Parts: sequence; C-alpha cells; structure tokens
Amino acid sequence: MAIPVVAIVGRPNVGKSTIFNRIARQRISIIEDTPGVTRDRIYTHSTWLNHDFSLIDTGGIDFTDQPFIDQIRNQAEIAIDEANVIIFMVSAREGITDTDERIAQILYRAKKDVILAVNKADNPEQRQDIYDFYTLGLGDPIPVSGSQGTGLGDLLDAVVAKFPVTTEDEVDDTIKFSLIGRPNVGKSSLVNSILGEQRVIVSTIEGTTRDAIDTQFTDETGQKFTMIDTAGIRKRGKVYESTEKYAVMRAQSAIDRSDVVLFVIDGESGLREQDKKVAGYAHEAGRAIVIVVNKWDLVKKDTSTMQKFTEKLRGELQYLDYAPIVFVSAITKQRLNQLPELIKTVSVNQQRRIQSSVLNDVLLRAVAITPTPTVKGKRLRVYYLTQVAVKPPTFVAFVNDPEIFHFSYQRFLINQLRASFDFSGTPIHLIARQRK
Repeated sequence: MAIPVVAIVGRPNVGKSTIFNRIARQRISIIEDTPGVTRDRIYTHSTWLNHDFSLIDTGGIDFTDQPFIDQIRNQAEIAIDEANVIIFMVSAREGITDTDERIAQILYRAKKDVILAVNKADNPEQRQDIYDFYTLGLGDPIPVSGSQGTGLGDLLDAVVAKFPVTTEDEVDDTIKFSLIGRPNVGKSSLVNSILGEQRVIVSTIEGTTRDAIDTQFTDETGQKFTMIDTAGIRKRGKVYESTEKYAVMRAQSAIDRSDVVLFVIDGESGLREQDKKVAGYAHEAGRAIVIVVNKWDLVKKDTSTMQKFTEKLRGELQYLDYAPIVFVSAITKQRLNQLPELIKTVSVNQQRRIQSSVLNDVLLRAVAITPTPTVKGKRLRVYYLTQVAVKPPTFVAFVNDPEIFHFSYQRFLINQLRASFDFSGTPIHLIARQRK
C-alpha cells in the first residue's frame, strides 16, 4: 500500500512552515534563497497513531504581481495534485481574506479531501472566533496554534481519518518495483524493453498521483509484477525547478511505493553525484536494490572493463555492497532477461525469516571468530539475537550496554549474517537493546 501524501497549503504568513515543522518534529528550513530560484516544495516523512505519511510544505499562494508568485503558486498546485489529503491553513488573527476564498475555490476543483486548519488560535477567545470559517464550505474548522503546539492532535486525527483503509488479511504476492536514476540514463527505454520481453500484460492501473500509470505484468512462471511509473506529476511549463531536484522528488515517491528498486546508471557516462543521492534514499528506505548499468552496448570494452567498472562502483557505493550488479542494454536487450529473476530473488531475500535458535548459532560462531570488544574497560556482551521484522530483515541484539556496541562490531555481525544466509539485494537493520 502506498504511503499517503499530505500537503499543507494556504496564503503567505499563515504559519504553514511552523505547523510543518511541528508535525515533522524537527526544524526543516529552506536552504536556497538565491534570487531567480523558485521556492521549493519541502518533503519529509512523519507518523501519527501508527500511520506513516509523506508531508509537503509549500510556498504561500498569492495572486499579486510580486516576484516569483507564479512559480510559487504552481509549486503549490503540484503539491495539491500529489496529495491524498490537503491541510488548508488559514489564520484566526486576520480572519477570512479574499485570497483564502480564491484558494478554497482551487481546492473545490481539486476534488481532494481537505482539512481546514485555523492557525494562530493562541487563546480561548481566538479559538471561539473560528466559526466564520464555516463560510468557506470546507467542513469543520480545527483551531491550532503553531507557536504553542496546541490542537495538532485533533488536526492529525482528522487527517489520518481520511487515509485509505487497509486490511492486514489481504495477501498480495505481486512484487512492486520501480526504476530510479538521474535523467537520461535510459529508464524509459528499459521500461519498454522489459515489457516487450514479457508475454502477458495484465492491466494498467492508476498510481497514487494523477497522470502516473503503473503497469502490471506476469512472467512465464506466473509471478505477478507491478512496474511503478516514476514519472508522477508531469513538470508544468511554468514551474522552474532544477531537473536534479525534480528527479529526486519523483524517485522518492516511487521508492516509497516499491518493494524492489532498480537503480539505473548510465554505463557510458558512469556514476554521478546525483546517482548517489537517489541510491542513498532507496538504501535508507530499506528497499531491496538491484544496480542496473544500462547502455553497456555503447561502452568500449576490453577483457577487464566489466570488472574495473564493478570495482569502481563498489568503491563509490560501499553502503550498497549487498546489491547485485547487472550490465544491460535496453537497445540490444543484452542480459535483459536476467532482470525479472533478479527482482524475484532480492524480493524473496528481503522477506527471509531466520529462527532464533539458528541465529544464535551464528552469533556463537561469530563471537568465537572475533571476540566482542572492550570499551573503556567494559567488555561488550551480546547475549542473543532475534529477528523482529522483514522488508528489510531487522534483527535485535540484546546486549549488556548499547553504548559500547560499536558500529564496527555491528557491521561484523551483519557480515556474518550475510555469510550464513542469502540476503543479497536487501539491506539489514541491526538494533541494539539492553537486556533487562
């Protein structure tokens, strides 16, 4: 199930960013204020009552002729398109303005779930003065105070109540995967080639954002796949934001909806800095990853070209040492038939469960090979391991003192797990807890 998207919109100076930071539980500032650069939408993740969601802050929507207003307004419209639920922020101090009413008209046309939040309701009198906002026709206004943090619980309760209902009993063995990477690495060509290799196209289904189309297909073994369209919201002609930032935002949305990520690199031009940013997001999100080096037909080769390219990739992407690498060509279809099998393999590994008794046999052997370290005169003791989750495989190590469970020894234990079980293609999370 895709993670719901919540956007905060409203005119300038109603406190959208303050509420955004409150919900995100951190201060997230705009880092670019260079003249001529549009104020970006700001994305983060948050949780309320066990509901995960993506949160978008936007620039203030205005209808004057001030510099950059058109760009900021279009940025907000993109956020509205992406969102499942919209928080429309107004101000108790100023009351309803003409701009509020014009924004309300935009939201009517969007046909999305809208929660009306009346910010700056800092005292009981201001909280009583919210009833005028009923005239906006957007349901019950909810008083909040960004400066004091009051009313946010009621606001978030109303937001998550609009999220799609999921049922744990539903079993879906479809593997959802996406292709990510910077522009012009050949993702579209790979999509077309992958579909051309498959014999059975089941259907096309709408994605979580308007204009995004996901494609379902079944391979010859009967395994169902959903290929997630990374295009998402098409770039509007009046939105001037860098290609790099736009690509990263699209990739983030696709990754959130995927089980497996195909990280596509241009074999001719090699790895770029933007590639590392996108790959890092997939890694942090805990997705299974396959590194796909495309356009391999255009690379001048000798007997060691592939080995040298692999060594260079491993050196620059050390945190992805678990991800298999495949060299393909969307044009010649070289090794393209390997991709569905790799996707299935890493998906299985991402869901692998290991019994605690077997895990602790591995732990005993690991400690025998490399004894636990001593830190400031205190020896680390790892009493036992247990697996608590999959997607990605997550293990808890019960220790005498988590503070001395150094990263290097955690890395050693993760490597021992990889040596004992097939976790290729998936990150492994190891959590330290003190035994009581």
